Amino acid sequence: MIDVYTANTPNGVKITIALEEMGLRAGEGYNLNVLNLGEQDQKKPEFLKINPNGRIPAIVDHVDGKGIRVFESGAILFYLAEKFGKLLPSDPAARIDAIAWTYFQTGGIGPMMGQAGFFKQNFPDFEQGVERFLKESERLVSVLEDSLQDSDYLVGNDITIADIMNFGWINRGPGYIGLDMSKFPAVQAWRNRMAERDGVKRGLAVLES
Repeated sequence: MIDVYTANTPNGVKITIALEEMGLRAGEGYNLNVLNLGEQDQKKPEFLKINPNGRIPAIVDHVDGKGIRVFESGAILFYLAEKFGKLLPSDPAARIDAIAWTYFQTGGIGPMMGQAGFFKQNFPDFEQGVERFLKESERLVSVLEDSLQDSDYLVGNDITIADIMNFGWINRGPGYIGLDMSKFPAVQAWRNRMAERDGVKRGLAVLES
């Protein structure tokens, strides 16, 4: 069994979506532990042993009597894809493309939307900060828009870890930061396509109950 430590956030939903897409179910293939971020569960000593950075998500995979800890969402999805042989193409070019789009999210989409939301919600009068991160978020979404012109998913026509990594933020981020998505029809169509997948629906639902 895999112990999953997460919460209902753009980063946190990635893990449950990936597991459900891989055919695992909460309580069967994995144990779901929802942390209360408002109560700072992620900063408690028992969790810091799993993720010393004090952030969700994280997992512990129990293999041959040993617990393998994995933290950082990109690393977790890569680990799960390798373990179960799913959501990561075998073709070398497609495989590295999926990994590249995973890094694209961790280094761009997530941090920029997160900072845009932080400044907009907490320091709305700091116009330079709001504008800086909002514009960069918009630019990054335009990169996704260009890449989704001729394919259903980020790497061809099959879902990969790259789609799951980016979906968490594209699903919620624009509303959080006030980003107009009408200019990005391909991204909106992709987002809707992802949202209609059974695995994605289950992955979101287990964190909403």
